[in-house]
Amino acid sequence: MLLNIPGHSELRKIVVLNPKGGSGKTTIAINLAAYFAVGGRRTALMDFDPQGSTMRWARNRPQERPYIYSVAAFEHNPRVTRSFQLRMPPEIRQLIIDTPAALTAQRLTQFTRGAHAILVPVLSSDMDIHAVSQLMADLLLVAKVSRRMGRLGVIANRVRENTLAYRRLMRFLEALQIPIVTVLRDSQNYVHAAEQGLGIHELPHSQALKDVEAWAPLIGWVEQRMATALTARDLRSPLAAVGTPRPATEPSVRPDPDPREAALPPARTGDPPAGKS
Repeated sequence: MLLNIPGHSELRKIVVLNPKGGSGKTTIAINLAAYFAVGGRRTALMDFDPQGSTMRWARNRPQERPYIYSVAAFEHNPRVTRSFQLRMPPEIRQLIIDTPAALTAQRLTQFTRGAHAILVPVLSSDMDIHAVSQLMADLLLVAKVSRRMGRLGVIANRVRENTLAYRRLMRFLEALQIPIVTVLRDSQNYVHAAEQGLGIHELPHSQALKDVEAWAPLIGWVEQRMATALTARDLRSPLAAVGTPRPATEPSVRPDPDPREAALPPARTGDPPAGKS
């Protein structure tokens, strides 16, 4: 069953996903929402993660700060239809979706179809690199998210530069041939902001300057994706489209190569375990 979020033609959907828990999906989602809201743009957050971290952040948000419409999508209200529960007010222009952990390959399509931007945060540990390798294969081969359409971007999250783990992560991400949107450092500013229901851009300028600067390329990439119209391929469900002809309005695009055949950086036996400098 495909996810149907009632909206309108001006709604821009940004999906943050990584089936492995602890990758920083919620941090990316809430800070994007706060950035748009501070800029005076009508923004919504939709939380599909049963942990409800995004919703807790929204409830802690001070009333004097710009309002962010929020939906606890992980809850199922038997008194209303699912479509009614997920509806978006007509004034909303940006919708940021925090996806749950442990998504199956088939369920990825529920979230990626119709998304203007798909952001994948990844940490530098060996386990996280392995998990995102499988995720990319599922996105490209099962969900049919094309590299060429440019909707998919990776965020190197909570990194510590000048470590072997960081260099190993960057080699891996570059081999994927998918844009590395930005590199975010391991900073307590995100923790302090989240505890107050704020985004990194709402902290005192002198306190968060370095982190705000790291967000600049991420914001620029997302803005560019939101300004780019979706194609028929972006809107079509690959599961529903099996055995059906390609719409006449869809541009001719050759399929992506199998990402599992991509040349990944060779293992180096001299490298210490991830996280050790």
